[in-house]
Amino acid sequence: MNGLLAEYLPILVFFGIAVGIVCVMVGGSYLVAKQHPDSEKLSPFECGFAPFGDARGQFDVRFYLVAILFIIFDLEVAFLFPWASAFGEIGMVGFWSMMLFLGVLTVGFVYEWKKGALEWE
Repeated sequence: MNGLLAEYLPILVFFGIAVGIVCVMVGGSYLVAKQHPDSEKLSPFECGFAPFGDARGQFDVRFYLVAILFIIFDLEVAFLFPWASAFGEIGMVGFWSMMLFLGVLTVGFVYEWKKGALEWE
């Protein structure tokens, strides 16, 4: 049991030092900083102008559609990096598999474009 405690003792010491440093920093900023914020600092801030309306209002579906399309095409780029780094080892089968993948995504992109999903009106 002492051997196990001796192995974890440096981790516990490091954790204790980290907690101590955090407490000193937060306590120091609380003691040094002015604790009387004005109404301007306490007001919510939205995109450079004063907030208006209810924060729980509904968003247009196009926001979500654009976000989903971004994620799809962002993942396409994420798949291209490991493919490009292993391109020498995967040969022509890997090349044509990626071309098929890119073709399917291109067909989906053209479909979305023709349906008007990328138009913002």
